[in-house]
Amino acid sequence: MTPSRTPPPEPPARRWRDPGPQLRYDVVIVGAGGHGLATAYYLARDHDIRNVAVLERGWPAGGSTARNTAIIRTAHRGEQRAAFHDHALRLWERLPAELEHEFLLGRPGVLDLAHTEQEVRDSRRRVFADELDGVDAEWVTPEEIAEICPVLDLSRDVRYPVLGATYHRRGGIAEHDHVAWAFARRAGELGVHLVPGCEVTGFLTAGDRVTGVRTARGPISAGRVALAVGARTASLTDALGLRVPVQSHPLQALVSEPLEPVHPCAVLSRHAHVHCSQARGGELVLGAGVDAQDGRQDPVHAVERRLAAALELFPIFANAHVVRTWAGTADVTPDASPIIGPTPYENLFLNCGWGTGGFAATPGAGWVYAHTIATGRPHPLNEPFGLERFTTGALVDEPGATAVAR
Repeated sequence: MTPSRTPPPEPPARRWRDPGPQLRYDVVIVGAGGHGLATAYYLARDHDIRNVAVLERGWPAGGSTARNTAIIRTAHRGEQRAAFHDHALRLWERLPAELEHEFLLGRPGVLDLAHTEQEVRDSRRRVFADELDGVDAEWVTPEEIAEICPVLDLSRDVRYPVLGATYHRRGGIAEHDHVAWAFARRAGELGVHLVPGCEVTGFLTAGDRVTGVRTARGPISAGRVALAVGARTASLTDALGLRVPVQSHPLQALVSEPLEPVHPCAVLSRHAHVHCSQARGGELVLGAGVDAQDGRQDPVHAVERRLAAALELFPIFANAHVVRTWAGTADVTPDASPIIGPTPYENLFLNCGWGTGGFAATPGAGWVYAHTIATGRPHPLNEPFGLERFTTGALVDEPGATAVAR
């Protein structure tokens, strides 16, 4: 394979305001990743709440938004999760025109492979459930897979024989940095303040009511405070005595040198614990599910396992060279579904627990989170994902969503 000469896309010029923090805002959003920026945009656009600050301890989109493999799809067995992600996908489809920003949304489709008879049964059941929920999905045979993705090894005498797959034609990939920049620019044009280098260290409270945040640049009062900090959520809520059932795990990914375009879609294998796609610039992007251990590490053996699994599925890539690896942090809940809604503290809201599926949910999460913050109550799409489900027992068990190869 000959390295591709296609140059990577140029990042857009910075076009949002950084006025520094004011003393008071109607809403303070903690975290300037994709979810936080999307929430600010929809608050300003849909609810006319523009006295909003998005506080970020580092730089915009410098956390999990920049440390994922950017796959967008809807493929979830649970009715609640399928409806949510289908709504998010519909938002994805019109965002480039709406934001007037090219974030390189590609629609090559997503194959989710089945390697055992049990996976075949589970996958077909998930397709049937998606169809009943109005979500387009289909089951494809190995012969059909060969037409969709010719570089995939479909031999029967291999370690991971492919018995079929679910196929989501509307799925694809997007340039995550461009997505965040697009939301940041539009939110800034609507009056939102984006404040990098402003770490939140605690909360201002009055009884069971949150009245603002403490930051490294001084206290900021707020009518409402919304957390969108992913794996850092528990470190902030612990200061309030509010225990959030999330656990953080490292999430590994790696990128090859640029190659000629030969890999036509995104391919996921839960069994092999790996997924692979080809970026617009020609690089192979490989990732997997979360690692079992807590914390954030980049162990060599984890990278070796990803490569071994990928080469079992794609022996054609054996001579490609890895040029970089990175590790992000995924926050996972006990039922593998997110938490997005109010908390027992008045004026404090949570958006966390997305595991490996947070990027795909970006516009949908921002849209329902903005509604929840503006009205004080969840939208029907995120009502099942409230924090209280862990005490009432109304869990949203979603084995097809989080902590898997995505």
